[in-house]
Amino acid sequence: MIRVLLPGHLRTLAGSSKEVVLDVPAPVTQRSVLDALETAYPSLRGTIRDQQTRERRPLVRFFACKQDLSHESPDTPLPAEIADGREPYMIVGAMAGG
Repeated sequence: MIRVLLPGHLRTLAGSSKEVVLDVPAPVTQRSVLDALETAYPSLRGTIRDQQTRERRPLVRFFACKQDLSHESPDTPLPAEIADGREPYMIVGAMAGG
């Protein structure tokens, strides 16, 4: 089971708590986690990544094991700590403005 931490605005859209637990088959990648998240919470489709290109939205960041994975390939396997549920996969809304 994969633990995913969502920022407040996505929790509101999904009607979920801060942490959601997803069943993601191996290999666990960013793409497979986001696919499972969007399947479990259809209201999140298009909010984290573009529905057509499947590219990450500019003001969304992904973190795992204290590392920014936002610019990694979506098909790169996530660390074992994420895949076995010891650590959460974090989706963070980046701050913008001045």
